[in-house]
Amino acid sequence: MSAPPLPVVVIGAGPIGLAAAAQLVSRGLTPLVLEAGDTIAVAVRAWAHVRMFSPWEFNVDSAARALLIAEGWRLPPAAVYPTGAELIAQYLAPLAASAALQSRIRTGARVIGVARRDLGRLRNGHDREASPFVLQVETASGIEEIEASAVIDCSGTWSAPNPAGSHGLPAPGEAAHAHRIAYGIPNVLGAARPRQAGRTTLVVGAGHSAMNAVLDLVELAKDVPGTRILWAFRRPLAAVNFGGGANDGLAERGALGARAMALIEEGAVTALAPFLIDRIGGEGGALAITGRQDGRSTTVMADEMIVATGFRPDLSFLREVRLSLDPAVEATPALAPLIDPNAHSCGTVRPHGEAELRQPDSGFYIAGMKSYGRAPTFLLATGHEQVRSIAAYLAGDIEAARRVELVLPETGVCSTDRSRQAATAPCCTPATPQGVCCDAKPDLPADAPCCAAPASAAPRPVLAPLSAQPRSGRCG
Repeated sequence: MSAPPLPVVVIGAGPIGLAAAAQLVSRGLTPLVLEAGDTIAVAVRAWAHVRMFSPWEFNVDSAARALLIAEGWRLPPAAVYPTGAELIAQYLAPLAASAALQSRIRTGARVIGVARRDLGRLRNGHDREASPFVLQVETASGIEEIEASAVIDCSGTWSAPNPAGSHGLPAPGEAAHAHRIAYGIPNVLGAARPRQAGRTTLVVGAGHSAMNAVLDLVELAKDVPGTRILWAFRRPLAAVNFGGGANDGLAERGALGARAMALIEEGAVTALAPFLIDRIGGEGGALAITGRQDGRSTTVMADEMIVATGFRPDLSFLREVRLSLDPAVEATPALAPLIDPNAHSCGTVRPHGEAELRQPDSGFYIAGMKSYGRAPTFLLATGHEQVRSIAAYLAGDIEAARRVELVLPETGVCSTDRSRQAATAPCCTPATPQGVCCDAKPDLPADAPCCAAPASAAPRPVLAPLSAQPRSGRCG
């Protein structure tokens, strides 16, 4: 009797990991989901209080939907914007508990290493591609090894936040004062309220995580006198991208940026821009944060810090896998040029899947938020398309793997220069042909349209990757 086929191991039981499992099942493949936490969707639970800026229609994977509907599930109203808690209760928890997936998910199983059977990163071996993957998994009972025919790493980046230091390294003193520093999006109006109420908080970061934190702190300040908010940016304020406003295809995302910008203009928060943090110390029971502002060393005092400077992928357990990653973005070389924030200002990325995510070790993929490396512009539906394509390829359906099955709204903004935005028409509008929008064109005169379709260009679906966790910029 022949041995049963090896499973496709999915690392992480977040939204994309569970979607990957559903897609694999729909293709007749056997998934095994390994989750480090004690429950599914650990990262989403950390931002359960946050309302997403993508509605339900963009938050449910197609294979997961079919699987759930077969068990009597009903899709929540498509135009409603769920919170993280609602995403779990109304979708992710039922999906994990479904007959098709329930026995295929192991929690409390942290992957600490991945390799080819008997072949480390250096060794070629004539049969390297035919060798199964071996995953070392840390559990409550010890370390065990699991073999897999393929691996899809959907572990996300939530557990690896970027530090406050201006160099990409933790600022001296940052670790010593970690008890006063929160990373990501603390529940300022809930569990974290005592830390900020009536105190001064410095928020660091320019993305949706920071915007969310600032908005909540302003609400807290309305209720508790003495609550003061400082907001530090690493760039001049004129270069900060607050989003597409009314032109954003996701209305809640556009509104979030508009509200955040208005708070600065109204003086509800004190903006420090640019402010590059060099060290964090303690003084008189408070934090003394020293940085450079306009070339001068400046120290500001705060009781607490919220560091919302983005996230980075944890690659430590993949050291024996042959990876090909862009040296800056840490995404695959095929994907990195499409998402590099140094080159793209509006976040529109063409649809991509298995081919763009393929690694030198055949059968290994990084999908979901982690696939974007350090780039901050990811949308949940983007991950759904990624794992749909990967599952199709692993099942041998090459045509389906290459087919694009995703159309998303435009971002509504192309330039981070607010003065130029005011001087030009929106470059992404409903009338703009899809797929030809939003390339930065700094050489154009101020009154030139930002987008111009080549005569031969055919409309095609467009990814507008921003947060699956809309007010945070992450998806878990």
